[in-house]
Amino acid sequence: MTQIIGFNNERYLKEQTAAILDRVAKFGNKLYLEFGGKLCFDYHAARVLPGYDPNVKMRLLQILKDKIDIIMCVHAGDIEKRRVRGDFGITYDDATLKLVDDLRKWDLDVIAVVITRFANQPSAAIFKNKLEHNGIKVYLHYPIQGYPANVDNVVSEEGFGKNEYVETRNPIVVVTGPGPGSGKLSVCLSQLYFENKGNIQAGYAKFETFPIWDLPLKHPVNIAYEAATADIGDFNMVDPFHLNAYDETTVNYNRDVESFPLLKLIFNKIFSAETATGKDDDSANDLLRWAKQPLYNSPTDMGVNRASFGITSDEIVKEAAKQELIRRYFRYNEEYMLGIEKIETVDRVMRLMEELSVKITDRMVVETARKAAAEAEAQAKGNEGIYCGAAIQLHDGRIVTGKNSQLLHASSSLILNATKVLANIPDEILLLSPHIINQISKYKEMVLDSESTSLDLEETMITLSISATTNPTAELAMKKLVDLKGCEMHMTHIPTPGDDVGLKRLGVNLTTDGKSSSNRLFVT
Repeated sequence: MTQIIGFNNERYLKEQTAAILDRVAKFGNKLYLEFGGKLCFDYHAARVLPGYDPNVKMRLLQILKDKIDIIMCVHAGDIEKRRVRGDFGITYDDATLKLVDDLRKWDLDVIAVVITRFANQPSAAIFKNKLEHNGIKVYLHYPIQGYPANVDNVVSEEGFGKNEYVETRNPIVVVTGPGPGSGKLSVCLSQLYFENKGNIQAGYAKFETFPIWDLPLKHPVNIAYEAATADIGDFNMVDPFHLNAYDETTVNYNRDVESFPLLKLIFNKIFSAETATGKDDDSANDLLRWAKQPLYNSPTDMGVNRASFGITSDEIVKEAAKQELIRRYFRYNEEYMLGIEKIETVDRVMRLMEELSVKITDRMVVETARKAAAEAEAQAKGNEGIYCGAAIQLHDGRIVTGKNSQLLHASSSLILNATKVLANIPDEILLLSPHIINQISKYKEMVLDSESTSLDLEETMITLSISATTNPTAELAMKKLVDLKGCEMHMTHIPTPGDDVGLKRLGVNLTTDGKSSSNRLFVT
């Protein structure tokens, strides 16, 4: 079945490119563009806007390639604390390296990495050395006393003035980072401070996909964004500054609205007469005349997002966003069960679901997985007293189930069953020889001293790939693994590490009921 599409990437790219070029022209042909959200692999956007290319921002940068410089920034404290980016399960410093590599794959280069709030953290210093040894320029920005509230100190030689200035060449400077809190805005403001001191006209804009400013406040796509940020307490609101300035209702999120008055003061200070100290009086006067115009009247004004222009079916994206709400609920509930998240976050998403009359069971695979678990228990199958059910919805709408056993984890059983359905292989045909499975189980028990000898998904996929060398049916099934990407899946229990790795590599959209997959506290 063809994927249901509600978003047109080509139309979006055309509108978005024009909006950015129009904005840079308004600022004397120099624009610092803060890139929020995920620069690549934006799967949240792809889920709520069906048809959205997760790497469409990379395509946008390729279109603008001859006009852009890219600066990466990462917070020194995140490097020191080894903060982890949840979607990839890697630390922020590694995520920075990965992002540099990802950009290079698209023939886009990073001109510099800025380590923000650098205070001689040992790990950050090592990271700096590593980058420089690999030919990447590194600049240091330091903690600023009173940032951002003490505007007089922030916009001074003791504030932005003590940071290292990044030399740029092109009219558009994209400032991005591995995740939130990396210091993107601060880097943009610091650069504007130095540009203004050198009498160079330069402006600032923000590129962030969500919330979509020209969709209604309670549109499911915007509510799905609230759910995605429920853990940090973000919420959407009508932009009061935009409403007051233009009598037009637009949507922004609370932190941008709350910080706007202070940000406006910083902009005014940066472009004031006392900051511009260049030797060329004529250029300084030109700059000051230009700067007397209000930079922005509202947080919405700062944005250049044109995502709404790519939406081709409002009904399709509404339904997709409702499904994302359910996924977020399950994710936060699982994290709560693991002790990572607060119950208030789970409750917050449940309230958002209630606003849209969305129920957990609106996710088709949930009840099916639970029934599979109940069947396993009724038939006394399971393993070690755990009865796990799993279900996956294929792209053609068919739902396949799997259960755990002494031989296989539920996810292993499910994925094998799904490939058989996709390849039209009769259910009674075995893809893996029981003899091979038993040999691996013995190896796990005797050599690895493993508590559990049943095969997790990663082990199962390796076994399938080996079997495919001598078994044409297994080879046929293995070729169907790629067709599982983007499929919806639910499990009654939290996947083990080996299951989790395998499911991430397959690219399925997994939710769970948050039950422990083992009677043991330490699960391998």
